[in-house]
Amino acid sequence: MTRKIIIDTDPGQDDAVAILLALASPEEVEVLGITAVAGNVPLPLTQRNARIVCELAGRKDIPVFAGCDAPLHRKLVTAEHVHGKTGLDGPQLPDPTMPLQDRHGVDFIIETLRSHAPGTVTLCPLGPLTNIATAFRRAPDIVDRVQQIVLMGGAYFEVGNITPAAEFNIYVDPQAADIVFKSGAEITVMPLDLTHKALTTADRVEAFRAMGTHVGKMVAEWTDFFERFDKEKYGSEGAPLHDPCVIAYLIRPNLFAGRFVNVEIETGSELTLGMTVADWWGVTDRAPNATFMGSVDAAGFFDLLTDRIARL
Repeated sequence: MTRKIIIDTDPGQDDAVAILLALASPEEVEVLGITAVAGNVPLPLTQRNARIVCELAGRKDIPVFAGCDAPLHRKLVTAEHVHGKTGLDGPQLPDPTMPLQDRHGVDFIIETLRSHAPGTVTLCPLGPLTNIATAFRRAPDIVDRVQQIVLMGGAYFEVGNITPAAEFNIYVDPQAADIVFKSGAEITVMPLDLTHKALTTADRVEAFRAMGTHVGKMVAEWTDFFERFDKEKYGSEGAPLHDPCVIAYLIRPNLFAGRFVNVEIETGSELTLGMTVADWWGVTDRAPNATFMGSVDAAGFFDLLTDRIARL
């Protein structure tokens, strides 16, 4: 069955590829709307970037909403050092012409979950969890209506990419992450440990460029820009495309494997703020609350990406 989804995002080149993958896969996912959140870059840029990506895919019909412009209790931390000053640095892109919706993104999340049958809408957060946590706090009744939350964030063995202990999305708003992970909703997590097993390579990037389409060229150029940071930082041959793993899981869940474990979010320590403390080995008696994915068929993942992006 086609999954109805809301994409909550802070584009980001890898977010952009995730949105394209979803829009290219109508048999498996129906994008009800996109809510932007402050994260990789501030909100005025993330909502702009979300509209740019929809237009690139030829989908001006997708409603895009601006959500929260700052974390719940702390100052916004951004990642221009990775994504560039616009969040989509690399190729030159025109300003979007499709309108930004008038409603706040949090209101859209609440109203959509209330207007659909319980258990029929999946939330796909690709950035900080501020919008989702705000919706849950404002309307606790919607938590039980969520089919599933599939998110990119956190880490367990590899640990941090923005601090030694924390992954960026969780670190930006750890209080929001704490609310979401304690909500009781069904949660599936694509952590750094998994996404770093799905690295771009010269051949994989060239496959996008060789499509001979405008979208394929944009994806290749975004990846060229995005991967420079990770190649230098990790000494790897390419970069992880973090956020498309969320959408790929909805389309081909058999590409992924993981464990249902307890995950707690560190909110009090300056040293480990935003750490996802995952009880991978079951050494505590804390009840499991999230499925942390640990492995991915990287070849199958990139085959899916190239097949679907070529449709656009």
